[in-house]
Amino acid sequence: MSTSSYTVVGMTCGHCVSSVTEEVTQVPGVTDVDVDLTTGGLTVTSDSEIDDAAITAAVEEAGYSVAGR
Repeated sequence: MSTSSYTVVGMTCGHCVSSVTEEVTQVPGVTDVDVDLTTGGLTVTSDSEIDDAAITAAVEEAGYSVAGR
């Protein structure tokens, strides 16, 4: 099991959190996603090593950007 944390930029409401959660959950191997609207924190848990590029792409697909890990 692997866990990684990211900072998402641009979220302003609960719908934003839902959008990010939905997209990141679809990344292969991801088993859990936790998004904190207040801090912009995104914590991803996966069965295997997490593909940072895939997580970033999923966040961007939701309409937001990743500021860092």
